[in-house]
Amino acid sequence: FSLFQGRLRYMLFLLLLLLHSTDSFYVPGVAPINFHRNDPVEIKAVKLTSSRTQLPYEYYSLPFCQPTKITYKAENLGEVLRGDRIVNTPFQVSMNVEKKCEVLCNFPNKPVTLTVEQSKLIAERIREDYYVHLIADNLPVATRLEFYSNREEEEKKKEKDVQFEHGYRLGFMDGNKFYLHNHLSFILYYHREDVEENQEPTYRVVRFEVIPQSIKLEDLKADEKSMCTLPEATGSAPQEIDPSKENQLLFTYSVHWEESDIKWASRWDTYLTMSDVQIHWFSIINSVVVVFFLSGILSMIIIRTLRKDIANYNKEDDIEDTMEESGWKLVHGDVFRPPQYPMILSSLLGSGIQLFCMILIVIFVAMLGMLSPSSRGALMTTACFLFMFMGVFGGFFAGRLYRTLKGHRWKKGAFCTATLYPGVVFGICFVLNCFIWGKHSSGAVPFPTMVALLCMWFGISLPLVYLGYYFGFRKQPYDNPVRTNQIPRQIPEQRWYMNKFVGILMAGILPFGAMFIELFFIFSAIWENQFYYLFGFLFLVFIILVVSCSQISIVMVYFQLCAEDYRWWWRTFLVSGGSAFYVLIYAIFYFVNKLDIVEFIPSLLYFGYTALMVLSFWLLTGTIGFYAAYMFVRKIYAAVKID
Repeated sequence: FSLFQGRLRYMLFLLLLLLHSTDSFYVPGVAPINFHRNDPVEIKAVKLTSSRTQLPYEYYSLPFCQPTKITYKAENLGEVLRGDRIVNTPFQVSMNVEKKCEVLCNFPNKPVTLTVEQSKLIAERIREDYYVHLIADNLPVATRLEFYSNREEEEKKKEKDVQFEHGYRLGFMDGNKFYLHNHLSFILYYHREDVEENQEPTYRVVRFEVIPQSIKLEDLKADEKSMCTLPEATGSAPQEIDPSKENQLLFTYSVHWEESDIKWASRWDTYLTMSDVQIHWFSIINSVVVVFFLSGILSMIIIRTLRKDIANYNKEDDIEDTMEESGWKLVHGDVFRPPQYPMILSSLLGSGIQLFCMILIVIFVAMLGMLSPSSRGALMTTACFLFMFMGVFGGFFAGRLYRTLKGHRWKKGAFCTATLYPGVVFGICFVLNCFIWGKHSSGAVPFPTMVALLCMWFGISLPLVYLGYYFGFRKQPYDNPVRTNQIPRQIPEQRWYMNKFVGILMAGILPFGAMFIELFFIFSAIWENQFYYLFGFLFLVFIILVVSCSQISIVMVYFQLCAEDYRWWWRTFLVSGGSAFYVLIYAIFYFVNKLDIVEFIPSLLYFGYTALMVLSFWLLTGTIGFYAAYMFVRKIYAAVKID
């Protein structure tokens, strides 16, 4: 016992040491940068985005002022897939140095002349509601929006509600006229770090705001030193862009620094609380409670009914009763009869296992804070690599199931598992990418990246799937508790509510109800350029989704077997994925009510990517439901005595 105590103390000591050492641990690439006064703070451009077109463009696709040498940042896979093209800009910003007004381009007395084509392009981008995204010290720029909430009149006078939106609007429309935001007032907040007395103070950037303004050329008085004078707010006219002729204007900016109490570690909080999330938190908790309540009721009903069934089937008092079997025991000789197309079924289930492992690990790692928004593209890069490496598990489960279903051509089965779902995804993405290429958008995946993804698919994923499939196929098949008869029994005519489509509608409601609030957040993150950060809740919702899919699948397969229909393999897979049908309906609702997309290509992109999401979600939920039902069927037939 004393030895055990000693070991426990040693382990606690090690744990404390580890916790103490993690104080100075930072995720790679997101360690803080300390600035001294007058140190340059580089402003970079990320891209232009619009929720109306869903087509990102790189910053210099518009005629903005350019530095003498344009350098693009090396990007990871996730950034490339998102359409980020991070590039340097000519803004000269120094730590804690104010600038009243400065001309951006190098010729202060000579304004920038936009050609008719350039004017047309800017006017079109303003009409399409484009936002410009800049970063300073890896912190995205935000526009402050102040408004009065629906409070009492007296309170209204006291305080305004403040929200932030990502980036700044390129310009605005008034009637049929277009106005460009040609003056940017940067407001940067710094946190002064604690240093020793005789050391120079160090600063860290903790917030980056912008106030975009449109100021007419005549109102901006520029001198030869690139300085300019801003007009009074009331007397200035905005800078109009006439798409039918050449336009002259000046690009200018000002810099203002403010000290802030916000620490570097909390600097992302402003961006992550951009909308009122309180109501969604309550809705999520409500979903959790409802699902647990329904799960409890379902479990009680199914366990009580099953106990009664098994007790009745195992009574040997009356021989005549056992002769007249009814319900699910009646199909014991056919319940494990292999279905049609066992190779395709096992391949789809293998891809489902691959997706399940990938999503579980990604959400868990993100919940621990390792995939924060500050490490751009990390989430997508991690997901891509994990899907490739999870091929070994997908192959193993697919191979073992294929062997159980009396399959023999394991090499063909492994190839099918490695290429069926990824092939569909790659095909849809390639077609959509061709359309994006046609629009010259930065959202188009470059050809070298596409080749790299293909190499990852055939160089990492395919061999791993083969490896897993080989070991899965060699392993003992799943042990089915009853023998299958030589001659298949006839299936009685089924009631209307046993129809597959009715089953999909019934089975999909519960899992979808658990997650549709979270789905709203995810859709906003994807289609409206919001940050998604509620990974703790997402993990909880994912667990509830797994539980509810499993239970609904068990109930559906139980009713099917009671109706003496033993063709449950494919049906369970299809019906368990019923919530994917509701995700599709919700996506259409979101498109109609929330998004302002009118053009053909943005609509095609939306529905193309939605189709991929729905397919992946169907594979995921179908796989969860299938394995739950398979375990259930094996359990109940192992519990009854069969002569």
